Amino acid sequence: MAFLRSSSIPDVSIALRGRGVWLRAPVMADYVAWAELRAVSRDHLTPWEPLWQRDELSRSAFRRRVRYYQREAREDMGYAFLIFSEAEDELIGGLTMSNVRRGVTQSAVLGYWMGKPFAGRGYMTEAVRAVVNFGFETLHLHRLEAATMPHNIASIRVLEHNGFRREGFARGLLRINGAWEDHVLHALLCDEVPRDVGLEAQLE
Repeated sequence: MAFLRSSSIPDVSIALRGRGVWLRAPVMADYVAWAELRAVSRDHLTPWEPLWQRDELSRSAFRRRVRYYQREAREDMGYAFLIFSEAEDELIGGLTMSNVRRGVTQSAVLGYWMGKPFAGRGYMTEAVRAVVNFGFETLHLHRLEAATMPHNIASIRVLEHNGFRREGFARGLLRINGAWEDHVLHALLCDEVPRDVGLEAQLE
């Protein structure tokens, strides 16, 4: 049986555009802006993320991160994006489409973070909207998945606004901030995309 795979790996230098935001893969030139945003957002982010390493914000750690993302994209295993506001052209967050599975699955997992100064403005909803279009229209995936901690209401709303449906509850799914945390599981299929999601997100 032939396993399904995209006929060609997409150009990872492309930008994705949504309403009020644009996204592209991280490069080393992003280090200073990325480190500053992550530092000022640390208290805001750590309750929702794996335990930060001692060198989390160092240039060498960022370089390893960028190289990992580049390798993942070349091998069609994952795609990482930084999110920028359209009006100010300012870094505001990040988003990953990881664990890309081909064969009979054709799926990937979304993860995302928003800098504290920009939270609650609807930017992440639009960024996810753009990546949903990329996943289905460019990567030809069938299914996108995401997991959120039950009390992360803002993250759940981002998914719901993009048509994701709750599918289940996973006990102790991920080690977050040093503790194994339960997560609510969500998913979106390619034929369930809300009409405005597919229309608004554009590739450049």
